[in-house]
This record gives sequence, C-alpha cells and structure tokens, in this order.
Amino acid sequence: MSKIKLKETVIVEGRYDRIKLSELIASPMIETGGFRVFKDKEKQELIRAVAKRRGILVMTDVDSAGFVIRNFLRGIVPQEQILHAYIPTIKGKEKRKPEASKEGILGVEGIDRDALITSIRNSGAHILNGHCEEHTATWQSQPQNGHCEEQTATWQSQPIIEPPFPKGGGAERRRVDTSSEITKMDFFDYGLSGCANAAQNREEVLASLGLPKYLSANAMLSAMNCLFTKEEFEDYLNFM
Repeated sequence: MSKIKLKETVIVEGRYDRIKLSELIASPMIETGGFRVFKDKEKQELIRAVAKRRGILVMTDVDSAGFVIRNFLRGIVPQEQILHAYIPTIKGKEKRKPEASKEGILGVEGIDRDALITSIRNSGAHILNGHCEEHTATWQSQPQNGHCEEQTATWQSQPIIEPPFPKGGGAERRRVDTSSEITKMDFFDYGLSGCANAAQNREEVLASLGLPKYLSANAMLSAMNCLFTKEEFEDYLNFM
C-alpha cells in the first residue's frame, strides 16, 4: 500500500510517533518534544511558518497531555491553518514500554495502521494522491474543508527575480530534478553552505520567512524540508 501524501505538515509529540506515522504518510513532520514546545520559541516560530505556508495537522495522543499540547498549538496558530486528527481511545500499552501510561490508553505509536488512516481521513486533511489530484505550489493555500480545491499561489503571476546572493559559491546552479527532498548538496548549490557568504545568505532567507536567523545549516535544512519541496524552495529563492 502506498503512503498517503498530505499537503499539511504533521505535528506529533515524539520520535516514536514520527517513526510510526512515517510508515503511512509521505509528509514532513515536526516533533513537539512533548511539553518542551511550550518554551521552545524557535520551534514555535517554525510551526507558525509551516502552518502559514502549508497548514498543519496535529496528531497527538488522546490523553490529557496530548490535549494540552493541542490547545497550546491552537493558541499560537490561526484556526484556519490548523487541523486535528484524533486517534481512537483504546486501553493498552505500547510494546516497547514496560508498563502502560498513567491513563492506560494507547498513544499514536500503539494504534494500528487502519485506525490511523481513518483518523487522518476524518481530519479533513488534504490528501494529494488517491482520489484527489495534486496541485502545484499548494503550500500558500488554506484548507478547504478537506477537499482538494486549492487556490493558485500568488507568486506564480510575479516576474522571476534572481535571489539576492551568489549561487553555489560561484558555481552555476543547476535546475533541480523531480526529487522532493532538499539535500545538503542543494544547499551548497544555492550558496547556503560551503561558501564565504553562506551564513549571510541563510540569514536573508530565514529573515524573509520570519524564522530565527541564527539557525545552523543543518537546522535550516530540516526546517526547509518542512516548509517546501525542492522545487518549491527553488521557486521561493527565485521570487525573493
């Protein structure tokens, strides 16, 4: 069975939730680190930026801690940019844990595949494969009640402007292939690593996105893969 490709970035509590969902979903994911997100301003800014560009789908556990995290995210992200997937309440414990949680119910990592898929479909998330057709540059569109009725992104009608920094530290930047993931080599090609002005170039891109300007190249790479596909990121650089 092929993975579900979502428009939205999925927000999960931790690493094991991410591992479980990565078997089902072809979508960027961000871990809140549990309650650590409450004090992590950098991650909050990333979540806001991702929500603004492509929307977020929150998929936390259905225990009290999971609902506290959901409510916190509701407070930092506009309502129209956030969707929620609710897993069923099932008594039990995850196999890797020596004992059940305090409330004795399964978290995301313990729920079976079919139930997770059902919760995703019921959330109203934009599924870009299967019965829905994928659209170009959808990250700026707002959720439309679970249907694939997207708006054309406004930047498509603007003239192409070269990015305000050298490409690839002096090397000619190549047009990317159809692969969706931005790589470290791409960052070198874009002049975002491995050249004299890389740090300044990264700051300019991060500032344009409203993200902290002090992110390292690796941290920025992870953030960009949550915000963009490779082709979308190239287009963004061209329209800066």
